[in-house]
Amino acid sequence: MPVLPIRQYPDPVLRTRCAPVEEFGSDLKRLVEDMILTMHDAPGVGLAAPQVGVELRVAVVDATAGVDPEAVRVLVNPEILDVAGAATDKEGCLSIPDFTEQVTRPASVRVVSHDLEGEPYEIAADELEARAIQHELDHLDGVLFVDRLRGLRRQRARSFLRRLRSLEPAVAGGN
Repeated sequence: MPVLPIRQYPDPVLRTRCAPVEEFGSDLKRLVEDMILTMHDAPGVGLAAPQVGVELRVAVVDATAGVDPEAVRVLVNPEILDVAGAATDKEGCLSIPDFTEQVTRPASVRVVSHDLEGEPYEIAADELEARAIQHELDHLDGVLFVDRLRGLRRQRARSFLRRLRSLEPAVAGGN
C-alpha cells in the first residue's frame, strides 16, 4: 500500500467530472486502501480519487483524521439525497496547499453510496463530517472549494490561484 502523490492545482484532473465505478473488485479495494493511507499521511480528513489522478467517483472521508479507524467512510458513486441548514467554517484542500477560507455549506447531509462490494447504503452526517463529504463529492464533479466563495473571499482565492499557476513549470516543448 503506497502513499500516492496528491495532485495540486492547476492539474487539469482536478477539474474533471469523474466516471462512475462499474467494476467492484480488487483494483477498487487497492485504490481505496491507498487513498486512506494517503489521506492519513497528508494529513487530511478527506480525499477524492481525482486528487490522486484517478478519474473515478470514489472518495474517502475520516473526520477524526486517523484517530478512529472505524470512522473512515468509503464513498463509491455517492449521491447527495438531502441537505439541511447552513454552516460557515474554515476549509482547505490538500490539492491547494497553504490556502484556507471560510466556506458556507449545508450543515447536514444525507448521502447514498456504495460499499466496496457494490452494495448501496446511506450515510447521514453533520458538522465536520458533512463538510468533508460535500467537499469530496465536489471534487468528483471537478469543483474546488474556492468555487464556492463569493465577494472578497473569491477575489482573494483567484489571486492565490493565479500565483500558483505562475509557479507551474513550463510544459515541455512549450513556452
